[in-house]
Amino acid sequence: MSRLLDPGPVVVAPGAVHVPGWLDDEAQRSLARACARWVIEAGGAHRPVVRNGGVMTVGIACLGWHWSPYRYTRTRVDGDGSPVPPLPAGLAALARRAVAETLGPGAAATFDPDVALVNEYGPASRMGMHVDREELADAPVVSLSLGDTARFRFGNTSGRSRPWVDVELCSGDLFVFGGPSRRAYHGVPKVLVGTAPAGLELGASRVNVTVRQTGFAG
Repeated sequence: MSRLLDPGPVVVAPGAVHVPGWLDDEAQRSLARACARWVIEAGGAHRPVVRNGGVMTVGIACLGWHWSPYRYTRTRVDGDGSPVPPLPAGLAALARRAVAETLGPGAAATFDPDVALVNEYGPASRMGMHVDREELADAPVVSLSLGDTARFRFGNTSGRSRPWVDVELCSGDLFVFGGPSRRAYHGVPKVLVGTAPAGLELGASRVNVTVRQTGFAG
């Protein structure tokens, strides 16, 4: 359920746009059902091990390409080695529409997404400040939120420290970042438990779907 008075698109930084309530209630329910199916098709949500040996608190299921720190592969190299299911055409089309409505038709015309990550957050899950740097393409990143509200921290391209902006991403919200903000640091320091809309069936406290263009061939 969207907020009572959604303010419309908000430019957080050059090339970074937040659209509260972009998905209505039925669209959220439909995406939630699809996410449950995609996680099963992807062999479940895995928790990657990062460079320092720590295990991420966010579970990730991959479509199109498999992401593991810090590369993309066509198989679940840190799992059972099975092939990655394809990126659903409907999700790719939804992401193109998101880019068109935030960054304009010109950006959408060159946006050719080929990977999606379905991120499952528990009540205590966090995502540290990081840059999506594994992709060759500088195409925008599309982020869709379901379930509990997340405190999303959007920073700068120089490092993990300030300046940054904290944005509350509620269920149904869209966040797109590209252009000069494409390589900005960002993370999720907190999930606001108990804020999900009633009637939304999720396998996690919060689900975030990010759609990207890798720029890889084959």
